[in-house]
Amino acid sequence: MTESDGRNSIDTTNRQNSLYNPAETAESSRAVSVCMLKGGVGKSTIAVNLARQLAAHDHDVLLIDLDPNGHASVGLGFDDQYHNTEETIGDVFFDGADPTSVVYNTSYEFDILPSSEDLEQVEREIVVGDVFQPSALLKREVVDPLLGDTYDYIVTDSPAYRSRLTDNALVATANLVLPLAPGNEAMAGLERTIERQISPLRQHMDVDVLALVPNMLSGRIDQKTQDRQLLERLNSHDNLQDRIPNFARITDWKAVDAGDLSPSPGIRDRTSITKAYGERKPLLDYDPDCDQLKCFDELAHIVEAGEVVRHG
Repeated sequence: MTESDGRNSIDTTNRQNSLYNPAETAESSRAVSVCMLKGGVGKSTIAVNLARQLAAHDHDVLLIDLDPNGHASVGLGFDDQYHNTEETIGDVFFDGADPTSVVYNTSYEFDILPSSEDLEQVEREIVVGDVFQPSALLKREVVDPLLGDTYDYIVTDSPAYRSRLTDNALVATANLVLPLAPGNEAMAGLERTIERQISPLRQHMDVDVLALVPNMLSGRIDQKTQDRQLLERLNSHDNLQDRIPNFARITDWKAVDAGDLSPSPGIRDRTSITKAYGERKPLLDYDPDCDQLKCFDELAHIVEAGEVVRHG
């Protein structure tokens, strides 16, 4: 993505950021989608742990798993609900079922509307059915009835491909967290997401990118690694700076080259994160001492504030 691409694609309204103070930050109910038109970037991990951290801040939170693969649902132990297709979000979309009838408590202080094996069939029904405003089903049937009254925050885990489900997530939330993982296709995935998803919707509504999140980093950044390449490309665009969380922002590359920058920026690959999934738990509940929790906690602050808040 060239600098001009970024300038044209992401709205870069100047924001005056101040030191985060929970007592002084004006919070409002908000829905957010974790999305990227590229698989393997850790969307579900970020969605689950973002929901958990928001709940840890004493908010009522709902996680909606719109990914037909159901990684977030299975990762929280909702295998039975994923395989049981008798009552799913399709009943809410097409049969007028109460959305709370397909919502479950996770035992981790937030609720989940899990994915199901028939979610791809639900998507086909959205496409072929005579549905009024097919991209507004999630907003009309789930988010609008629940956000504000029942839940303070709603987090959706979106599919890694352009679809009616993905469009529904973006229309329903209008606030996006975009994860990127190191690799040759990292910025290409961001460009695809902006061009194919965000830009078309912006012709009809406001869509705000709250955060660009370098995720699953494991290599050194004082050498020419893919981790460094990703961080360099993100941090080299002046127009993207207010979307980069503090935990991923680099302003002193001399310190990086000298090996003096600590802690390492970005969400780092940790065994605890992988094991937490295997144990069907969010990271906070599996390993409350993991050093990466600070990253998920800042993402929660970003969602609360509706923007990245600079420290100092």
